[in-house]
Amino acid sequence: MAGLWDVDDRATAELMKDFYDELGAGPAPVSALRRAKLRLIASGGAYRKPRYWAAFETFTRAIYQVRFR
Repeated sequence: MAGLWDVDDRATAELMKDFYDELGAGPAPVSALRRAKLRLIASGGAYRKPRYWAAFETFTRAIYQVRFR
């Protein structure tokens, strides 16, 4: 995962907590990140705005392509 721009520390902490909770449950990283982002959106708080969560992307596909060639 990488952040494309600077994001609020508290929003990042909340997103990462949810991301790792989801990841621990077994889904692929991209699915875990999506679910964590959706949780922030549904929260109804200030962190529902894209500037708090849209910066984060997963890049696992490239890793899998290199590893399994």
